[in-house]
Amino acid sequence: METKLSETYDEWAATYRRDCPSRTVVEALANKWVLYVLGALRRHDRPMRFSELRRLLDGVTQKMLTQTLRALERDGLVHRTVYPTVPPRVEYGLTDLGVEAGRLTSAIGAWSVEHARQILTARQNFDNQAATAPEPIR
Repeated sequence: METKLSETYDEWAATYRRDCPSRTVVEALANKWVLYVLGALRRHDRPMRFSELRRLLDGVTQKMLTQTLRALERDGLVHRTVYPTVPPRVEYGLTDLGVEAGRLTSAIGAWSVEHARQILTARQNFDNQAATAPEPIR
């Protein structure tokens, strides 16, 4: 039992090492536009065109959306389908892996909406306290 617990701890602790492959996955998922794109594709539950995503994701630039979709496709979370029409029609949808990641990002989104007011209040309280902090005696 001791060995099994130790192995589990060692495996878990290894995720904090700089050479752990999971770090690149966490870095990819920690991008705000990745969270929003995965959330949008999951919520709509169908493939979406680039222009649909761009209209939905207020504030994203064309360049950033393109980079985000390419990164998600590269990571196997999004699949890109090009239809042979003039002009070509391109749609983006979630892969099975993307659906699974979308569950996680949707949970983060739901938690954010639920607790946004508390977070904003805490920030304001912190900023007010920092502004009125006493000066050190010299």
